[in-house]
Amino acid sequence: MKAVKMIIHAITLDPDSNSPILILKEEGGERTLPIWIGLLEATAIATEMEKLQFARPMTHDLAINLLKAAGVKLLRIDVTELKDNTYYAEISIEADGNIVRVDSRPSDAVALALRADADIYVNEEVLKSATPVGHEPTILSGDRKEKDKDKWSKILEELDPNAFKYKM
Repeated sequence: MKAVKMIIHAITLDPDSNSPILILKEEGGERTLPIWIGLLEATAIATEMEKLQFARPMTHDLAINLLKAAGVKLLRIDVTELKDNTYYAEISIEADGNIVRVDSRPSDAVALALRADADIYVNEEVLKSATPVGHEPTILSGDRKEKDKDKWSKILEELDPNAFKYKM
């Protein structure tokens, strides 16, 4: 199974559902993979992209801290398949010289890869079956990063905490 190295190209919002979309782009290429993700996962990815620091570790930061404390290294993540409109991913870790692959949601895997400075790969077959995004990314992308960062901040500020099932 051939894997294609990807980079995080953008986080945008689906204009129909207002759901966040993580857009991975082929490194040195033009192909993209849009993955619809949850708002909390989008926030975890965006905060790490912007290198925002919090007084206490958030969930993905805690996971990386646990791996480091246990002497485990996150090597890479792979988006492995698309089944019933759901993407699947695996996180490759190394512990005591053994490489182990752990099942994960792509959004969590990407959030961890960012924090561990690990590479992101997508199975070639998954990339070929990707649904193209019908609009230009508007959040945290390319040259408009500062303007888009302001949009993302505004979206986060305007969120209604009562809309979340799990509250802090």
